[in-house]
This record gives sequence, C-alpha cells and structure tokens, in this order.
Amino acid sequence: MAFSEFQPLNDKSLLDYIKATPSLSSKLKDHFDNLTIKEVGDGNLNFVFIVVGSHGSFVIKQALPYVRCIGESWPMTKERAYFEALALREHGRLSPDHVPEVYHFDRTMSLIGMRYLEPPHIILRKGLIAGIEYPLLADHMSDFMARTLFHTSLLYHNTTDHKKAVAEFCGNVELCRLTEQVVFSDPYKVSEYNRWTSPYLDSDAEAVREDNALKLEVAELKSLFCERAQALIHGDLHTGSVMVTPDSTQVIDPEFAFYGPIGFDIGAFLGNLILAFFAQDGHADEQNDRKAYKAWILRIIQNTWNLFHKKFIALWDANKDAGDAYLPAIYNNSELQQLAQDKYIKELLHDTLGFGAAKMIRRIVGVAHVEDFESITDASKRAGCERRALECAKLILKERKKFQNIGEVVSAVQQIQ
Repeated sequence: MAFSEFQPLNDKSLLDYIKATPSLSSKLKDHFDNLTIKEVGDGNLNFVFIVVGSHGSFVIKQALPYVRCIGESWPMTKERAYFEALALREHGRLSPDHVPEVYHFDRTMSLIGMRYLEPPHIILRKGLIAGIEYPLLADHMSDFMARTLFHTSLLYHNTTDHKKAVAEFCGNVELCRLTEQVVFSDPYKVSEYNRWTSPYLDSDAEAVREDNALKLEVAELKSLFCERAQALIHGDLHTGSVMVTPDSTQVIDPEFAFYGPIGFDIGAFLGNLILAFFAQDGHADEQNDRKAYKAWILRIIQNTWNLFHKKFIALWDANKDAGDAYLPAIYNNSELQQLAQDKYIKELLHDTLGFGAAKMIRRIVGVAHVEDFESITDASKRAGCERRALECAKLILKERKKFQNIGEVVSAVQQIQ
C-alpha cells in the first residue's frame, strides 16, 4: 500500500503502514504475530492508536483535517502534527524524564510514532477524579515547566536564535487562533459552540457575557497571548495532557505549541487543578467526603508554583551570562539582579493567574468541558460545583494583580464555598 498522500488510518491500514516503516517495524523486532492495535483517542482532535506486540510497543497519533469532537464542519489543519513533533523533540531534549520519546514522524500522513506509556500510567485528570494522590507530581511538573520554559526564553537564548525559533513555530497559527477563539472570545459572547449545565447555569453564563470588567481583563490577556513570544510553550498543558503513575509524570500532546507567554502553560496546569478541587464535592460519598483530597490538591497547587519559582531562579542564576534579556554588563550587581528576578516572577505570577482563570471559565461556559465536572451525573450537584469554580475564576482573573504569592491564591480558593 502506498502512503504518498494523506489518508486517515484504521487498524488494517495502520498495520500495512507499520510494516512499510522501518523506524516503527524495528520497534516490534519485525514480529507482527499477536499484534494488537486499539484506537483510544478520547480527545477533541486526533486518532490515537496503541500498538502492542510480543517484542515491543508504541503509540501512533494521527492528526485529522477537522476537529474530531465537532466533525468535518469545523476544518482544522493537519500541519499541527508537525509542530507537535517539533515540540515533543525539543521538550524531550530539555526534560527527557518527563516527555515520551518520538520514534517516527511522517509529515505527509500527519503522523507521530512515540513511546507507549504503558499501564499503570493513566491520564492525570482521571486520577484526580478517582482521588489518587501522586507524591511526586509537584516536583515533576515544576521541573518540566522550569526546564522547558527557561531554556527557550531570552534568559537563555540570544535574540538571533530566539527569533529563528519564534519564526519556525509561527506556522502553528491555526491552533493559536483556535485558542484565541475558545479561551478569549467565545465564552464572552453568544456562540453556537458554547454550552453549560442548563438551566442551572443560564444566568451565570449570561453574567459572564455582560461583565465589562471581566472583558477588559480578558482583552489584556488575549493581547499577551497573541503578542508575547516569551518561550516555547506547550500551549494546552491541562491535566488531560499529563500521564502519571505514583513515580512517573509524562507530558504529552503539545500540538498547540508555539512561542507565547510563559504564564499560559503554568496557568493552564494550575487552573485545571483548581477545577479538580471544585469538582471533588461532586465525587464525594458516604465513604469519602474528599476533604483530605481537596487539601492535597491545594498543597499541589502551592508546591508546584513554589518549586517552579525555586528551580526557574536556580537556572537563571546558573546561566546569568547566557541570554540576551539581562546582559551582565548592565545587570552587574547582586542587588540589581535580585530586583530583576523579583519583578519577573511577580509579573509571571499575575500572568499565570490570569491565564489559569481564563482557562477555567472556558471549561464551564465554552465549547470543550472537563471530565472532572462532566462525570458528575447529578446535574444540579454538577452545576453547584461549576458555579463555585466559575466564581473563583472570575475573582482571580479580575483581582490577579493584587495577589503577592501563591499562598494568598490558595486562601482565596478555600474561601469560596
């Protein structure tokens, strides 16, 4: 079978493709007996096949020319697979312990072959719904974010290399425009794709659309997202883009990657943890009121930010002569260096809070919701959880510049009952 032009694969055609592709067939030691191929894509955009044989395994991810959860009525570029493969390789170089290895990329077929994260790895979001604690999560995620974000910023790059990298990823414009639409636009206007737990949240959704102060803050965040090429960001770093075991944390699915604001990645992760916090009441039962687990989630939020801060500054201190952002000839004394770092981190916290809150809002009154809430079968109970999360997000977004540290944020989350 020829694969000289794009075609969506199925179980049979994928087997033919694997046999014709040495970088994949070699992972199976060319043994195709007892091979199992299972399509498991439960996301919004792609086909995902798990391929397991007696001599090896891998995952195949193929981008489709439309948004899978909507259908062919919403076209979407297949080129996103190219940027995902680029980002996986760059993130894997910078944080090899937390990114699955890429074995193969085929631009014509919009297809990536990569390491299969075998059981007991599960999607972090599913673990949070189940109430599972992951003792290394904050350490691992802070490490991934510090390494990938620092080393692709002007704190490490010179401007020539940085602009080359920015230009390369500018081609991922269609995925960026999708984010602009679903995060910064649709929730604040009437849109055919918006949905919410109706009728319980009808007035809440309307309140978002009529909140002038909220809209002004969102406009500022949208400008940051569109204009600030600060570092190579994952672009969709929610709890569904992380696979975990108690001792492993792997970041997947960076198809939205581009050079954007650092706070967008950190905010996406922390904002989704806050959503998980508010969803816990909907998963509580007589055996487990989830109060201890809610406290654990808040500790993870606080520890992730604090560890990120510590590791990011340590990388900065170790590479003071590397980047073009703060030239040593100018920032030539420890007092000034400390002032620069303090200002940078304070602004980054405020960016993180704004983007995190915007991501929360879109998951409640926008197009794509989260399983944390959707798996709560009682609609009234689900709406109550979502309303508290929405109120929290609106507060954080509008008041983000008043927070001095992550502890104050956690306290604000706790106070919303």
